[in-house]
Amino acid sequence: MVGRVERNKDIAQEMVQNTASRVGNITSIITTAVGDVAREVGELVTDGFELRDAAKKAEKAEKKAEES
Repeated sequence: MVGRVERNKDIAQEMVQNTASRVGNITSIITTAVGDVAREVGELVTDGFELRDAAKKAEKAEKKAEES
């Protein structure tokens, strides 16, 4: 028969292991989310650079057309 102290130790051990596992899962979710957000922000900035370059090229082409 398992004594009260041993039973309480087993419960505490199970709770600590379960909590550690849950915290690990939550950390993984947050890490993935932060990476996804960083990737999206990077792509947004890249899109901005591409739009700026396209606008500059269009402006140069317009000036050339006016000079001709």
